Order: sequence, then C-alpha cells, then structure tokens
Amino acid sequence: MIKKKTTIKDIANVLNISPAAVSKALHDDSRISEKTKEAVRQVAKNLNYQPNYLASALRSGKSKLVGVIVPRTNSNFFSSVIQTIEEVLNKEGYNIIITQSNESYKKECDSIDALLYTQVDGIIASMANQTVDLSHYEKIKSKGIPLITFDRGENDLNVDYIGIDDYNSSQLIVDHLVEQGCKRIAHIGGFKRTRIFNNRIRGYIDALERHSLPINDELLIESDLTIKDGRIKMKQLLDLKNRPDAVYVVGDYAALGALQVLKEENINVPNEIALVGFGNEPFSAMVTPSITSIEQHSKEIGKQAALAFLKYVDEDNVKQTLTKKILDVELIKRNSSNRNNK
Repeated sequence: MIKKKTTIKDIANVLNISPAAVSKALHDDSRISEKTKEAVRQVAKNLNYQPNYLASALRSGKSKLVGVIVPRTNSNFFSSVIQTIEEVLNKEGYNIIITQSNESYKKECDSIDALLYTQVDGIIASMANQTVDLSHYEKIKSKGIPLITFDRGENDLNVDYIGIDDYNSSQLIVDHLVEQGCKRIAHIGGFKRTRIFNNRIRGYIDALERHSLPINDELLIESDLTIKDGRIKMKQLLDLKNRPDAVYVVGDYAALGALQVLKEENINVPNEIALVGFGNEPFSAMVTPSITSIEQHSKEIGKQAALAFLKYVDEDNVKQTLTKKILDVELIKRNSSNRNNK
C-alpha cells in the first residue's frame, strides 16, 4: 500500500483548528500564539509532515529554494563553496538544492530544467567543461530568475560572476618556476573554450614571453583534469624527445595523476621535473612530495555568490548593477617545485 502523505489539513483535523492557522503557525506568524505554534510543530513531527515546497512556491511566488550546480562534488573547492553558500543562505531562511553536472553539458541542461520546474528562487552555477552553447542559461534569465555564476562562467551571459584572477595565477606560477631555474615549462590545462582555462593559458604564454622563454605547442596540452587524464598527459610529455623540466597543471587531481607517473618512472621531483597544481586540495599537502598549488579562497567565493543572490531578495537593491568580483589568489609553495628549498 502507498502511504498517504501528511497534509496541513491532517494537522488541522488533529488540533481542531483551521488549515490556515496551521500554515501560519508553521511559518512562525506573529498572529499565532506560541502555545498553538508548539502544538502544531509537535503534531507535524508526529505525523512526519514534510512541506510541499512546489505548492508553496505556486501560492506565494517564493519557494525559499536556491539551486546550486557544480561540475562535481568530490572536489574540496566545490564542496567548500557549496558549504559556505548554504551557511549564508540558511541564515536568511533559504535551503539549497545541489546538482552536479559531472562535466556533462546534457546533465547540466537537465539539472537546470529540474530546478526551474521546482520553482527555485535563484540558481548559482559553475559550468561544465563540455558547455559551449549557453541557451540553457539564457532560459534562466528569460524567466527573470537570478543567475549567479562562479569559478566558471562566460562574459557573454552578462550575469553576476564571482571568481579568481586566473590570468595572474598563471603569472605567479611561471614566475615561481623560473625562480627555481626552470626553462622548459609545460602546461596541462583545461579546454581553452572555457574562459577561466583560456585566461590561464594566456597568463602562461605571456609569462613565458616576459621571461624570454620559448613557447612550444607540444608543451601546451588540454585535459579534462581527472587523475586518469593527468597520468595520460604526463606520459605524453615524458615521451617527448626533449622533456620539460617543469609542469604546471591547472587542477590538483590531474597534478596528482602526473605525480604518480613521475614517481613510477623514478623521476626526481622537483630537481628533474618540478610540478605545480591548482586548487589547493587537502591531499596536495599530504602526498610526498607535497604539491605546490594555488589557493582559490573557496569560502570567500561561496560567501560572495550567496550575497550576490540575496541582493535580488532586497527589493530596494533589485536595480543595482551586476556583481562582478575577481579575487586575488595565493601560491602555496611546497616541495614539488621548491628546488633545494629555495
């Protein structure tokens, strides 16, 4: 048998009050006495009452739900952003619905459709690697729903964006590697069609030019930035007739895969090949050698993304200009790139 879902009317029947009074009590309405509120909460708990957010959204025009879309949740960066978004929004009475695209364009489209059907009050998103067509994001805008992008977002959307200085991140990394005596620096990047990875590539190339170092196409590699792909791309670099003496990887998971291969091949890291990752995942400080990486300040990104959404809730601020925040980064120098502890 299918168990009937408890409704507000069921609670009202138990207490012999009106469904309207139950609804007001559940929403902590000041016109309802504390005694009645407590009685309603207790009966709701006993009957395992679950609010119908969709019905509530249809009635009030507000679901108090915010969708959060990330490429993956098994990254410390994205999980930390999600945690901070939730902390900030919970304080304002909002709950979040988390979806992950797994870097799939189709799954990202499906997630957006599901969130729109759920009547979310806003969407905070970081795009999948596969995303090129932005029409599913334009759909959000066309419905008048606030859209905030973070980390990965495209300027063409003209929406709120929170991220880091990706161009300068590459400058910091190349400068550091040059200081360590590296002269042939490879770059395992994301797909250049994605703005943040394109900015990192530009920063890498411009930094090499500034240091009068050669730019070689064979040293500039695109990747999906998984551990497996990091291993594949590192083997590709080691097969070159003239190997690099440093590798800059724009993701710590791919950097971990690269490090695994270097260790398996008994290549001294950093003295033969220096290695730098990106994202400052917790494991980067725990492996041997520890991996130099970029700290992206995930908690601040999450906080600013949540605040960017909340400005739309404040009717006095709805007409404000779009939020565009670019945060500075920090290079955390560790053993994988510090030659002779320089």
